[in-house]
Amino acid sequence: MKLSILDQSPILDGASAKQALEETIELAKLADGKGYHRYWVAEHHGMAQLASPSPDILLAIIGSQTSTIRIGAGAVLLPNYRAFPVAERYQMLASLFPGRIDLGIGRAPGGSAEASIALAGDFLSKVKNMPTLIDELLHFLYDDFPEDNLYSKIDISPQSPEPPQPWLLGTSERSAVLAAEKKLAYVFGHFMTDSDGPKITRKYQHLTGNTKPIIVAVSVICGETEEEAFQLAKEASMWNQKDTSIEEDNQNNDIFSNMIIGDPVQVKEQLQTLQQLYQCDELMILTITSNYQDRKKSYERIANICL
Repeated sequence: MKLSILDQSPILDGASAKQALEETIELAKLADGKGYHRYWVAEHHGMAQLASPSPDILLAIIGSQTSTIRIGAGAVLLPNYRAFPVAERYQMLASLFPGRIDLGIGRAPGGSAEASIALAGDFLSKVKNMPTLIDELLHFLYDDFPEDNLYSKIDISPQSPEPPQPWLLGTSERSAVLAAEKKLAYVFGHFMTDSDGPKITRKYQHLTGNTKPIIVAVSVICGETEEEAFQLAKEASMWNQKDTSIEEDNQNNDIFSNMIIGDPVQVKEQLQTLQQLYQCDELMILTITSNYQDRKKSYERIANICL
């Protein structure tokens, strides 16, 4: 089973943003040693509980402290930017770490309406322009603008012989159709939605003739026992939803409905079931616990039984 990690760089209770970023780097090093396939860093803006607004900066450090694991953004929120600087930054990463760089692309704001305005001005108009932004980004990455295009005169430097691998992230049929139209690999955010994910990914597979890889991103907590795993999940939920009380004996609360929670054997079985349900190539695991040590142990348990 091919497994990867998505890290939102959470600032857990009692921690600083600096510690959160340091923990991200340490977790990437652990993932590299344990055999995880790729390590992606998320992008968020103006959110007090999450520490990474600039994945590319963090990836430069992670790349220098790991050796074989693929690293990337999950995702660059493209409406916040012009395509050219994104291509430059990820080509630079690809030049530093050849054959290891992924460029996940998303359209979510990644923060409040005010943060979106501060970043991009009229964010909604740029969301509507997403297909054109993707086209421009891909042309920059592959240096293949038509000769009559103004941007064909631009030479990106450095230009890596192994460009970043682009992926489109989404949670809807619309994103799956767009990924297929742009001939992009697709990541479905199972942990972010109640939509019929398998139906959406089957649509994507149909449109692409099942020729493109699919990653499914899922929230997982693996404890030494099932009881410990659910306790960790409850504590994490309290951190994430501080105004929400959780009944101690309610293990079937809706907040856990899209999660995989259990001991190592149960988690492995649930991951295998999810992979079969989606018929996907890879699962990307997001784990948030109330402290960094428990988060690390969860990923270690999963690796020890699955990798």
